[in-house]
Amino acid sequence: MHNFNYYNPVRVLFGKGQIKELANLIPAKTKVLLAYGGGSIKSNGVYQQVIDSLSEHQVIEFSGIEANPDYDTLMKAVEICRTEKIELILSVGGGSIIDGCKFIALAAHYQGDPWEILTKPDYKADKAIALGVVQTLPATGSEMNSGAVISRRAIGAKQAFGNPLVFPQFAILDPETTYTLPTRQLQNGIIDPFIHVTEQYLTTNVNSSIQDGFAEAVLKTLIEVGSEIVNGTQDYDIRANWMWVATNALNGIIGIGVDHDWATHMIGHELTAAYGLDHGQSLAIIAPQLWRHQKEYKTEKLLQFAHNVWGLENNHPDVAIKQGIIKTEEFFHSLGVKTKFSDYEITVDIQKITDNVFKYNPSNLGENKNIDAKAVAEILAMAE
Repeated sequence: MHNFNYYNPVRVLFGKGQIKELANLIPAKTKVLLAYGGGSIKSNGVYQQVIDSLSEHQVIEFSGIEANPDYDTLMKAVEICRTEKIELILSVGGGSIIDGCKFIALAAHYQGDPWEILTKPDYKADKAIALGVVQTLPATGSEMNSGAVISRRAIGAKQAFGNPLVFPQFAILDPETTYTLPTRQLQNGIIDPFIHVTEQYLTTNVNSSIQDGFAEAVLKTLIEVGSEIVNGTQDYDIRANWMWVATNALNGIIGIGVDHDWATHMIGHELTAAYGLDHGQSLAIIAPQLWRHQKEYKTEKLLQFAHNVWGLENNHPDVAIKQGIIKTEEFFHSLGVKTKFSDYEITVDIQKITDNVFKYNPSNLGENKNIDAKAVAEILAMAE
C-alpha cells in the first residue's frame, strides 16, 4: 500500500427530516446563495423545506444550473456572489449542482481568469466561499469530496478540477428526497458510482485489503439495489443504502494508498461534450472496452473483481475475467443502460474525441500512464 494523507472535513447529516437542521448549521443572518437546477425541488417539497429552514437568513436564489453545469451559467452566479458579498452557497440538488457550486465558490475569489481553475494545473487560489449541500440525487459523491467537473458548451469542453477549499462544510442526505427522480437519473445514479469504484479498484494490486474489501462491498451493494432503484422502489432502506453507497464510492476512503485510473472518465467527458450523452451513459460504453483493452495490465484485479464481486471462482482465469466483464455489461443492460455507440445511433469521430482527450491533458492516461492517443482511438473503435 502506498503512503497517503487522508483528509475529509465534511459533516454528514443522514436520514429523514435532516433538512430542518439547516437552521442550526448556518448562523442566522448569513447571506446565502441558494443554488439549484431546473425547479424539480419545488415540486417534490425540498425547496419549501429549505426555505422554511432559512427563515432567519438572507437568501438570494440562483436557479438554472444544468446537468453537466455550464461555465457561462456559473459565471453569472459568480458575479452575484461578488456583488452581493455572499457568505455561504447552499447547493440543493444532485452532483451537477454541487459541482457547479464548487466552481462558483472558488471562482468568486479567484484573482485571474476563472477558466484557469479548469485548465491551468498550477493556478493559485487561497480563498473560497463556504459551501453547504442538500443532496437529492445520489450519483457523483460530490457531496463529500473536493472535486468537480464543469462543461463549457461554447467551445465543446468538459474539464475537471479539485481543490480542498471546496470541500462542503456539511452535506444533508435524506433518502426521501430521491423518491420523485425519473428513471434516467436513477440509471445514472447506479452506473456513475459503480465506475467511480472501478477507477480506483481495477488498477494494480498494492496489498490494500481494507480498500479492496470496501470497494467490493460498494460494488455488490450497487448490484443488489440497482434494479429496484431503477424500477422506482420507494422502500426507504433500499433508497438509504443507495444514497450512502454512492457517497462512499467517491469520498476518498477506497482510493487512499492505491493507484487510480480515471481514463474512462476522461474519455467519457469528451463524449458527453461532443454528443450529449449522459455521464453515466458514456461510462457504461467505455469502461468494459477499456478493461478489455488493458486486460494485460489489469489482470490481477480483474480476476479479483470476477471472483469477489461476481462469484466466478471456479472458472479458468482468462474465462473468469472475460465473464466478469460480460456480467458487468449485462448488469448495465438490466438497468436499461446501453453499452455501444451504435445503440444510441451515434457515429463517433474518433480522431476528434482522441484529440480532445489530450487537449488539456498532455500526459498519457491510466494508472500506468500507458493509454496514449493510439490506445484511446482503439478503445473508442471497440465501443462502436
